[in-house]
Amino acid sequence: MTDFHPLPEPRATLTHANCVVSTPVGYRPLHLDLHVPPGDGPFPVLLWIHGGGWLTGSRVWTVDQRFHERMVARGYAVADVDYRLVLEATYPAQQADIDAAVRWLRHHAAALRIDPGRFAVLGESAGGQLAAIAALTGTGDTAIQAAVIWYGPADLAGLREQHDPFTAPAILLGGPIAERAAFARLASPLHNIHPEAPPFLLVHGTEDETVPFAEAAGFAEALRAQGVRCDVLTVEGAGHVFTGAAVEVGTLTEAGADFLDDVLPAR
Repeated sequence: MTDFHPLPEPRATLTHANCVVSTPVGYRPLHLDLHVPPGDGPFPVLLWIHGGGWLTGSRVWTVDQRFHERMVARGYAVADVDYRLVLEATYPAQQADIDAAVRWLRHHAAALRIDPGRFAVLGESAGGQLAAIAALTGTGDTAIQAAVIWYGPADLAGLREQHDPFTAPAILLGGPIAERAAFARLASPLHNIHPEAPPFLLVHGTEDETVPFAEAAGFAEALRAQGVRCDVLTVEGAGHVFTGAAVEVGTLTEAGADFLDDVLPAR
């Protein structure tokens, strides 16, 4: 359960705002930073969902240090989203928090100069799982029109450490995967695919040992089997968080913007 917060009186030239978007009962307020291009809009909005194994991380940390600058220059508003970490609350609290942020943004879209019909998510690592779930399960006021996933796990139910209660996915789900198989499937993007899902771009390193490239390949194949567009950008030689990549991470941000330009055309 969350309390819904109204928007503070906006400035006509608002380019950045920090707002409380929900207050889950018994928890800290959850914030959102919004970066909006200059002009009248309405602008498409990209929700940035950070990684950290669901245990750590912050909405203010990005892989590409010029991420906001690049996306705003391309005409996208960027919303950096808070969600509860797993030692605060187990799943599906994180999904509920992202849904609350999407509802808040859509409710205040006119005042914020964003387009309620052009919402996208970009999540990295654990945030990739959350972004993909948001894209696959959102409907109505939580609907997402496009998803970009950077090295996110697609199948929590198929992880190797099925009986270990201390892995990050086990802590996320509240216990060993082997004891929560159905719940793990519910939290897995791979097991939530449907023909009406929005288009996806998967960006993944070939040498990722934390979330193997095979996860992206299998997820892409399953999406395409349902008739869903899924582009895959293979980052040769890159490990998790694009370590060791031969390309500068900014080029991957720009590739995501190119994809969004294609699937979220101006209206």
